[in-house]
Amino acid sequence: MLYSIIIPCYKSSQSIRQVVELTAEEMTKLGRTPFEFILVNDCSPDSGETIRELKRLADDYSYVKAVDLAKNSGQHNATMAGLNQASGDVLISMDDDLQTHPSQLFKLLEEFDKGYDIVYGYYPEKKHNLFRNFGSWVNYQSVRILIGKPKNMKTSSFWVIRKFVRDSVIEYKSQYTHLQGLFLRTTRNISSVPVEHFDRVYGTSGYTLKKLVALWSNIIGFSIEPLRIARNFGVITSLIGLIGAVCIFIRKLLVPATAIGWSSVMVAIFFFAGIIMFFLGLIGEYLGRMFLNINNYPQYVIREIYQTESNTDKTEESRS
Repeated sequence: MLYSIIIPCYKSSQSIRQVVELTAEEMTKLGRTPFEFILVNDCSPDSGETIRELKRLADDYSYVKAVDLAKNSGQHNATMAGLNQASGDVLISMDDDLQTHPSQLFKLLEEFDKGYDIVYGYYPEKKHNLFRNFGSWVNYQSVRILIGKPKNMKTSSFWVIRKFVRDSVIEYKSQYTHLQGLFLRTTRNISSVPVEHFDRVYGTSGYTLKKLVALWSNIIGFSIEPLRIARNFGVITSLIGLIGAVCIFIRKLLVPATAIGWSSVMVAIFFFAGIIMFFLGLIGEYLGRMFLNINNYPQYVIREIYQTESNTDKTEESRS
């Protein structure tokens, strides 16, 4: 059984070697061999330092494959690139900053051996700032409401999956990847175990508010629930408007001297115009994504793959 360890890399030249070496040591200690590493450089803006380190790792270790993306595609799309390049029967995803620490792998693998198709590691206590924790909470609630995520299912970027799950997931070709959505539509035989969340060793998170919002918005590709919410909201506001019109009419009949305020009318117009524009934008987002999918906008573009010749031979053997 081959284990594939997939690590998206973004400005991780200082930490990735330590991640690979500690993980290889832990997998060997656990008897989980053979294994391979798929390191995906998500076009790190660090003057080539990350890809140079990945190439050195591929030269130093026969079980390392370095994948260099031509442009930044985001963590989930970079992970998809790694899934497509992996050959393992069991696939593991980790971060490049040692927050998903190799010492916690045994917890996921022990739970995985119970027969689950997917096992997530989750953090009872996170080493993120308040902003990131709030973003995680919003994402959790959104996924639960929009795509039916079970209440007791806790997730992170630290997970183990079976090969058939990978095979199903990589059939998805849209640019707007959301791995939780893909996993949930593949299987519900999912478990999660608590793991310790370690401090980041080097640097800071590459996630900005814009990137977090973009990742969160990918959920709509797996649900039409936002459109249903828009429909229901439209019905409710129409009923409120109808009731308000009846109330104004009755009041005018009872008290003819009642003045109809211009300012209140303008506020109502601006409010409902804003609501209409928002939901038109939501519909436009769906249509725009459909347009990009029809035009085969790529999830990622691989510039080059680096691996030793022995690793290439081993990969071909495992696929045959």
